[in-house]
Order: sequence, then structure tokens, then C-alpha cells
Amino acid sequence: MPIDLDPAAFDAMVERALDDLPRDLAALVENVVVLVEAEAPPEDPDLLGLYDGLALTERQANHAGMLPDRILLFRGPLLDMADTEEHLEEEVRITVVHEVAHHFGLDDQRLHELGWG
Repeated sequence: MPIDLDPAAFDAMVERALDDLPRDLAALVENVVVLVEAEAPPEDPDLLGLYDGLALTERQANHAGMLPDRILLFRGPLLDMADTEEHLEEEVRITVVHEVAHHFGLDDQRLHELGWG
């Protein structure tokens, strides 16, 4: 059964997941904003997260001055899949790591190979 968690508590989970990224890795994240949306897009209602941007491996030297890339986390689908707050916290953490990995140019196939897909 899905759990219910108010948006502020969910946002705090996202903050903890970001804070738990290794410092060396987090220091390499450039020009990215992390946002929480209530629901996933209608065309993919079960989507947990989305990286919207140009991976570091794809950027040209003159990429400066661009709007930030976005990592979107979808609260509704994450809440729907979790049956406890601990399970939700783990899924949020996995989703954050997954989307940050896309920022570094790792695709879904490589993430699956590494156990993060």
C-alpha cells in the first residue's frame, strides 16, 4: 500500500539524498537544479525521475551561460511504489543517483550494468 507524506517531508528526503552524494562527485555537478514535481508527465505516469539537459560528456567548451539542466523527481509515482518511509527514502536516493549519473553521461544500459537502473 502506498504511503502518504507531505511535500515538505518529501523535499527533506530529496535534500538528504543530495547531501549523501560523495563530496568529490557532488563537486563535479555543474549548472543543475533539482526540482520536485507532484506527478510524472501524462505520457509516462510511472516515471520516477528525469534528467533534462545536456550531459557533461556532450557539452562543448562554449556551453557557459546556458540555463541550468534539470533533475526532476516525481513525488506521486515515488510515493505509490513505497510501502514504508524507509523504502521511500531508498527509492528517492536511488532515483537521485540515477539522474545525477545521466548528468555525467551514463545511459540507462550502463546504469543497469552497474546496478542503478
